[in-house]
Amino acid sequence: MLRTCVVVLLVVALCGATPLLRPTPGIRQWRPRVDGRIVGGSAVSISQYPWQLYFTMGNYMCGASIISNTWALSAAHCVDGYSTSQMLLRAGTSTRGSGGTTHNIASGYIHGSYSDPDYDIAVVQVSNAFSFNSNVQAVGLTSSEPSAGTSVTVTGWGATSSGGSASNTLLAVNVQIIDRNTCNGSYGYITSRMICAGVSGGGKDSCQGDSGGPLVTGSTQVGIVSFGEGCGLANYPGVYANVANLRSWIQQATGV
Repeated sequence: MLRTCVVVLLVVALCGATPLLRPTPGIRQWRPRVDGRIVGGSAVSISQYPWQLYFTMGNYMCGASIISNTWALSAAHCVDGYSTSQMLLRAGTSTRGSGGTTHNIASGYIHGSYSDPDYDIAVVQVSNAFSFNSNVQAVGLTSSEPSAGTSVTVTGWGATSSGGSASNTLLAVNVQIIDRNTCNGSYGYITSRMICAGVSGGGKDSCQGDSGGPLVTGSTQVGIVSFGEGCGLANYPGVYANVANLRSWIQQATGV
């Protein structure tokens, strides 16, 4: 039920970080989630979410977000097991797989404690820097966890239903942060490195292909698409890596 990851043959240069590796079955993108898309959302322009990136690893797709002119943030399960030569980021376009600018990956890290699905976070450094404009901007990173009930937005090109085909157009859906204890009642293994978001009764969610993409409030990222049971199921909200909890690791790995 994972939503995707990378590993690079690098020397581990910091505590708590591991060079990028390969995708692991289980998180939102690894089942039929290879091409998913937002469930219950609507088409949006990249200018509304200029930090959104289209991230491919061979035949697999994920999302990612720009956090500086040289670094991007994604999920560990998206990159785990892949070499940097297999990875490509596309910025500044609303259309999946075309337009904008492409960026090869020079290096990257996954969290040293990553164990699918916990600590599901990765950062990658691009070879050619992002050139900021109205369609390409860095997202802010939260240092405080949003409270239950906070309205948040998730974006991506993933499936509109579990096992569905990928969207050609960038989609967004508004959901709310779900209390961790409530979420844990559904899954049984929700840790402090995770936050949950959905709506009462289901029907709005991230899905296969959205893995690694940003969950934001305004222009601040609070989560990274990680996993979930199905897509948009009642009582099974989407689960996201908790940016606030992992903020110090991002800073240590990237300087951002």
